This record gives sequence, C-alpha cells and structure tokens, in this order.
Amino acid sequence: MKPYVLIVEDEDALATLLHYNLEQEGYDAAIAHDGEEALLMVAERKPDLLVLDWMLPKLSGLEVCRCLRAAKANADIAIIMLTARGDEPERIRGLDTGADDYITKPFSVTELLARLRAVLRRVHPTLIDETLTCRDIVLDRATRKVTRKGQEVPLGPTEFRLLEHFIAQPGRVFSRAQLMDAIWGTEVDVEIRTVDVHVGRLRKTLNANHPYDAIRTVRSAGYALRAD
Repeated sequence: MKPYVLIVEDEDALATLLHYNLEQEGYDAAIAHDGEEALLMVAERKPDLLVLDWMLPKLSGLEVCRCLRAAKANADIAIIMLTARGDEPERIRGLDTGADDYITKPFSVTELLARLRAVLRRVHPTLIDETLTCRDIVLDRATRKVTRKGQEVPLGPTEFRLLEHFIAQPGRVFSRAQLMDAIWGTEVDVEIRTVDVHVGRLRKTLNANHPYDAIRTVRSAGYALRAD
C-alpha cells in the first residue's frame, strides 16, 4: 500500500510542486489549502503523514497540530511542519506541539523527501522501501551507499541525491529546471550550469570501470537514468 501524505499548504505553486513530486516518488498525495479543510480531510481519511505549513488561513498549522495530537486516534500520524520561522524558540514550539520534524523555507524537494522518509521510517517502518534498483545499480537509502555490479560507488551528497531522483523513475527524462527544483529548491539561486557539472560528476563516478554509460543525455531536453 502506498503511504498517504496530506499536504496542508495555502501557497498554490508550492502545494502543486510537492504534490507532483510526492506522487512521482510513489506516494498517494492530496492537498488541503487551509487548516479547517485539513482537519475535515483527516477525519474522512487518516493520512500516514502531514506536510503542514505553519501559516495557514482559518486555522494555523500549530492549531491543526494541536487538534490532531489531542485525539488518541491520530497519535500515529507523522507531522512535518513547514515554515519561514527559522529561530530556535519557534522550532521548539512546533516540536512541543507534536510535530515530528521541522523544515524552514526555502528548502529543496529532495531534502523534504529525505526528511519525510526518515519520519515515516520511525512511525511506519513497513511503508518505506529503503533500496532502489535499476539494472546493475543499487541505491540504499538507509546506509547512503550505492553499488554497481556489487562494487561500491563513492558519491558526494549532491550526486547521491541526483541518482536517488533518477533511480526513482528510471528512463524518465528530467529537464535541468526540474532537477534544479528537486535538488536545490525553487528559491535557491543556482545556475543551470551547476546541474551539468554535478550530472557530469555523477556520470564519471558511476561509469568508472563499466562498459556502458548509465546516464543518458537527451539533447535540448535533459538527463535520464538508462532503464533499457
């Protein structure tokens, strides 16, 4: 069964971006645009995890979190709070209210997905697939290790995140803009050339001592992990 994630976010562009990426990663996702709608949707179908914005219309994320934690039936709902509030007292306040984790905006989708998996691993360990495989490449999310034909491939953090993004959907072509949003976030100032540099590093390390190139470059379109 797919983990069900409810995104509670009133910023349409961010909600749509998160919804798209969660579904592409294999989650069942839905969107609530305010706090009251979130509580109604939870009552109709209990999610495994909430991605919950702090500042919401009608009812704040903090109040939503407090309401959910007041009911024993919701004790196993994991909650990740999103907010522009980065100071320590606010983080502590959110966690004390019952949030399991806290992410400050701006953030990359990859960071959110990693935090989401970590929280689900603690709360619902049977829902998370830790190992992703494509042909002779195996990526282990738990140990942060990659092997190709049984040999360990040493990757830096950014290259690991790129491969993790690729291997979740082998064969799919990702544009440079899509990779920028997924790996670095929508509000981080990163040049297009940076994507090419990191894909080049990933390709060089992944292909060392192997006869075929695991990364496919599609002219004027982007990059993909070969699935054939």
